Formats: sequence, structure tokens, C-alpha cells
Amino acid sequence: MGKMNLIDDVIPRPDVVKCTARIGAEIMNIKLSADLPDQIIASINGLVLEHKVIFFRDQGHLDDSEQERFALRFGKPSPYPEGTMPILEIDSAGRDINADIWHIDWSCMDAYPKISVLRGVVIPPVGGDTVWSNTAAAYLDLPLPLQRLADDLWAVHSFPGTIKRPYAEALTAPRIETEHPVVRVHPETGERTLVLGCYVAGFVGVSKSDGQRLFDLFESHITAQENTVRWKWKQGDVAIWDNRATMHCATKDYGDQRRVVRRATVEGEVPVSVDGRYSVARLKFVGQNEKLAPPKEA
Repeated sequence: MGKMNLIDDVIPRPDVVKCTARIGAEIMNIKLSADLPDQIIASINGLVLEHKVIFFRDQGHLDDSEQERFALRFGKPSPYPEGTMPILEIDSAGRDINADIWHIDWSCMDAYPKISVLRGVVIPPVGGDTVWSNTAAAYLDLPLPLQRLADDLWAVHSFPGTIKRPYAEALTAPRIETEHPVVRVHPETGERTLVLGCYVAGFVGVSKSDGQRLFDLFESHITAQENTVRWKWKQGDVAIWDNRATMHCATKDYGDQRRVVRRATVEGEVPVSVDGRYSVARLKFVGQNEKLAPPKEA
């Protein structure tokens, strides 16, 4: 109740327009800035937790530097495999990073990002939407026997090379590998959320063929239409999402037109399973060498 009161007191409810019943809201009458008062930042964070992904139109005043500064109001910058990068540019004219597959941002890492802030820079005249899904709602939709199965499963998330499609850089890219619970307990809401997506290379203790069937089964619930929201971008739009409770996919349906978005991410927490165990980073990239990382104690 306190969180809802805080949002009502700072961001009027009429300025929060839900996109669907389960996920997504457009927030009106806010000019995003790193200099926003603490109460507004806290309210934005509360709206992200409530709606999983929120959208702001007409934020063309933001540049890379201000986007980064704004994102850092929610925590520390998230490290990337290529090193710490304040802003990641996703340009359709550049290398293919396979954003058109359902994924959680950098789930191959142990403490993968908790929040992502994405800004539309060059938007094609047709196509290029992004779709998000609510992985907490997807878990609740599972029949009880499947919930219990998911609670017990662990998956290996790997970069490069996945259960769905290998990355183009597979022969030369640094390797990162983490064991995550298929169900994590959200550190702020207490919700149980499914942790899958294109970084999954397999399930611990499950054969590859059975693992593919399990993957397809759980992903079908995550990507069910009633759990998703689709955003039609305009230049200057900003999307902020809870990377711990969503998956997303960029739609590659804009032909030869150019699409450029820029993303800042905020460092997350190491996931915790329903029985209190932490994710384990099995392989971390350091320089040009791979080393095994010790397990993290619960």
C-alpha cells in the first residue's frame, strides 16, 4: 500500500495508462532527466515493478550522456562481456546481435542487469516494434505440476552458442556460462519469475532432446499473447523494463530500412532459487583466458 501511495502522490494515476491488463504502461507528462527528484525516481521504479515495462514518448532531449546518467539513478552500470560500456548501440546496419529472439538481457551473466533503459534514435517508417512478456504472470499460468517442475530445474545460460541459435561470433567470442534456476524469486516483489530465453544452452541433468522439449513448453507460456505487450516506436521514445521479470524480442520486419536504439543497463543481483540457492557463474571471461568461477554460497 505504501508503494502505491507513493506513486499516487508523485505521479498521478491518470498519467499512468495501462497498455494491457498484464504488462506495460505509458507514463505521461514526465521529462526524463538525471536530475529528477528522488521521489519521482522511486515512483518510476515502483511503476517498473508493477507494470514490468513502462514507456515514455517525446524524450528527444535525451542524448547518450543524459540517458546514462538517468539510468544510473537506479543503480550501478552493468558490466558487459566486452567490458563496461555506458551505452550499447543496437544498429540494424551493424553486426547482428540477434535481438530478434526472445531473451533476457545478458542472462549468461550471474548478476545480469536488473533494469534496462532503451531509447529510440532512428526508427524505420514501418515495423521495428519490440515485444515484452511478463514472466511472473507466465509462471502463475503454469499448472501446479509444471510450476513444481520449473521450481526444481536449473538451466545453463551461455554466450556464445544457445539452445535456439548460435551467435555469429561463436568461433571467436569470449565465453560466459552461468547456471540459473529456471524460477527465481524477485528480490523486490517476492514474485516467482521464469528465467529462460535464447542464452539457454541446456538444462542441468536433462538430455539435450528432453531439454529442447522443456524449453519449448515453458517458452510457449512466457510468449503467450495474453502475457505480452507490443510497442510501436517513435523517435525519442524511451522504454524501461524489469529485466528480472520480463523477456523481450525486437521484431525484424522493416526490410532494408535502418533501425537504431541505444540501451543502458543497471547492474542486477545474483538470482536466488525458490529453495534459497544462488546462481553459479561456471565460466567467466577474463582477458583472453577462461577460468572457472567458484560457486557463490547461499
